[in-house]
Amino acid sequence: MEHRPASINLVKHIGKDLLTVGRLPLFLLVMNIISAMAVVSVTHNTRELITYREDLLKEQDALDIEWRNQLLEESALTEHSRVEELAEGRLHMLRPDTDKEVIVYQ
Repeated sequence: MEHRPASINLVKHIGKDLLTVGRLPLFLLVMNIISAMAVVSVTHNTRELITYREDLLKEQDALDIEWRNQLLEESALTEHSRVEELAEGRLHMLRPDTDKEVIVYQ
């Protein structure tokens, strides 16, 4: 009597059962694996987007600070006393006397 390994018959039997009787469990197993991979992918993409959002918020804060500094600098440079001082010092301009002022009417 010839002795055949039982594992070969067992593998064939399991494969046959999966393709006939076990279609639903096989389908559910495949769908479960696909679902798990989708969860991993979505989680990864979400983390990347959160990191990108945080970087944009940091950049926004830096730009806000720069904008406030620019406004302060602008107000300092356009201050009336500074403009008057530059006009007198660098350009040698003087305020006209009241008798030399000319008023133009439209």
